[in-house]
Amino acid sequence: MQSRKEVGASILVLGIGNLVMSDDGAGVMVVQKLRKDYHLPPEVAVMDGGTLGLDILPHLEGIERLIVVDALETGGPPGTRIRLADAEIPLALETKVSAHQMGLKDLLSVALLMGHAPAEMVLLGVQPGNSDMGTELTPAVETQIEILMKNVLMELENWGVAAVYSKRHGYFSGKSDE
Repeated sequence: MQSRKEVGASILVLGIGNLVMSDDGAGVMVVQKLRKDYHLPPEVAVMDGGTLGLDILPHLEGIERLIVVDALETGGPPGTRIRLADAEIPLALETKVSAHQMGLKDLLSVALLMGHAPAEMVLLGVQPGNSDMGTELTPAVETQIEILMKNVLMELENWGVAAVYSKRHGYFSGKSDE
């Protein structure tokens, strides 16, 4: 795997989750869809962080802006979306939020101690309905995947980064829509 410095990325879109734990895989599904459907400029890296935890730390080196997508305990009904930014993230991880909160909290804490903490961070998430073994999302969470991806694209746009829809511009290499 290439390091962020080799590819010149200053922005990382990181999907966290476990694809075999139903809705827990929502963050990973969002980044997989983003990678498949959009062409992003070289300053943006997209990473399936799965359940790697602190193993993600080297990928934060040189990253100035971070978007994390994850299944989050919001206290709301399944499918509820949440957006946290900058100082809200560590505060929220102190109380509840992510099924991966210890891994994410530790990752961000160690990154800060090592001087690798991104200057800007956004955490986008969805309330899971089911985190039992299984590869299918619940309907409430499945309907949020496209919206979460669009939220990632809006965050990138707010940072001055334009994504190109791949199918429309000849980058798409998958099956046709027919």
